[in-house]
Amino acid sequence: MLASLSIRNIVLINKLDLSFAEGLCVLTGETGAGKSILLDSLALALGARADTGLIRAGQEKGSVAAEFSLPADHPVYGMLEDLDVARGEPLILRRTISSDGRNRASINDQAVSAALLRSVGDGLVEIHGQNAERGLLDARGHRTVLDVFAQLEKTLTSVRKSYETFVDLTDRLAQAEDEMARAREDEDYLRHVVAELEELSPEEGEEEVLSETRAKQMHAEKIAEALHDASKSLTDNGGVEGKIRTATRAVERVLDKAGDSLGPVLEGLERAAIELSEAVMTIDAVGRDLDMDPTALEHVEERLFALRAAARKHKCDVSALPSVLEQFQERLRAVEFGDAEIQRLKEEVQKARADYIEKAEALRAQRIKAATKMDKAVMAELEPLRLGAARFMTRVEELPENSWSATGMDKVEFQIATNPGSNPGPLIKVASGGELSRFMLALKVVLAQSGSAPTLVFDEVDRGVGGATADAVGERLARLADELQVLVITHSPQVASMGDAHWHIKKHQQETDTVTDVIPLDEAARLEEVARMLSGAKITDEARAAARTLIEG
Repeated sequence: MLASLSIRNIVLINKLDLSFAEGLCVLTGETGAGKSILLDSLALALGARADTGLIRAGQEKGSVAAEFSLPADHPVYGMLEDLDVARGEPLILRRTISSDGRNRASINDQAVSAALLRSVGDGLVEIHGQNAERGLLDARGHRTVLDVFAQLEKTLTSVRKSYETFVDLTDRLAQAEDEMARAREDEDYLRHVVAELEELSPEEGEEEVLSETRAKQMHAEKIAEALHDASKSLTDNGGVEGKIRTATRAVERVLDKAGDSLGPVLEGLERAAIELSEAVMTIDAVGRDLDMDPTALEHVEERLFALRAAARKHKCDVSALPSVLEQFQERLRAVEFGDAEIQRLKEEVQKARADYIEKAEALRAQRIKAATKMDKAVMAELEPLRLGAARFMTRVEELPENSWSATGMDKVEFQIATNPGSNPGPLIKVASGGELSRFMLALKVVLAQSGSAPTLVFDEVDRGVGGATADAVGERLARLADELQVLVITHSPQVASMGDAHWHIKKHQQETDTVTDVIPLDEAARLEEVARMLSGAKITDEARAAARTLIEG
């Protein structure tokens, strides 16, 4: 609910801090006392258009702050969390306007856009009056109101899931068709590339092997010459092996004279002979393996250069060519087998569409049934509000397919006809100011438990009525206030007498200017105010007695 309203330098208000109560909050005062300023100030805090004309004369800026006390699970908090705005308790909406045209909006002292402030404000307060129409007058919200009234949550969930499946499959089909169209445009190119790469048949790691082979073949002649020199040095003139044998015989001649000391010498000479023999065999083997054929080098270079040319063509590394071939093969397969996939998706889309239509039509049937019930309930409220000749109807119409959504295939709009024989039209275009407020009151009484904003404001809902009709207005406002916080600006003593709290709005002259004040009334002051509303400027004992009768009910 609206807990407090703080206003600074707005039109005739210099400084005003109001604290509000639950239930029915009544504001009364003489015509021109400044009641509309309160509504304009509240609307400003809720995100209405900032007008520099609202700034008090002689001041550079004006500001309004509205504080709300809400349950922890109120939907507004979910909206704030989604937008990374601190929730805070209480919730404070603030608006400041400057004479240079700048304006600032904030929620819990965190700067936000005026559009976000208005979105949050719409979830907190509905203002029904002659200059600030919100809530139920916006036809975009009528479908939601009807659905909540009819308690269609489960049906809506089923429709939403069906719609999401339909949209997902439709998107997948469109994507597949788009890919197929592009693939068909490139089909000749794809076949050429695949054939070219398949003929090349690149293998993983092939470039490294070819590079190493090429390097060896390029230096084969020098390597062969070096090996020949090494072998010659080991074998010419008896070679190193002959010298080892000579050394071995020399040691063996004195072996019996040296005891065990020459054993290691002979072992070392034997090992040297063996390793030398192995080295000579290895040199010979490597020499034999050398490919001295110049055509072999040519073949290796041709293969290596072909792979690198293909990599440049496809703007990748040689190592990625097998993957590139696979990608082109996949695209070509998509062309060759894509028709079957597209046909399968088309069949799934048609099934999903049929399922959505079936569920959405069932939803429409429930909406039409609920609309009839709601229209009857609203019409029952109109007669006591002196609108018995009017007709209220909820129009449920099928939308074209391009307007279908997760909430169904219907457009819902509340319409009225104020005179017999006239055609129904939108609420805001057909009813006069006083009629409109009473229509809103009738609607809100019927919809009191159907997801309404926690605070409702009615501006002169009783305008142009009196007697039993004013009693009926007051009784319905009081009934509505059992469920919600209701603020009503009224000139009717019957309505004022039913309030749970009462404020008096008055204008007085200061030394240099005029100021509007809002004064909370205690029981005695409230009695005097209702008596004034009954009798006029001169309050009589009879008026006080009548006022007491109204208040005590």
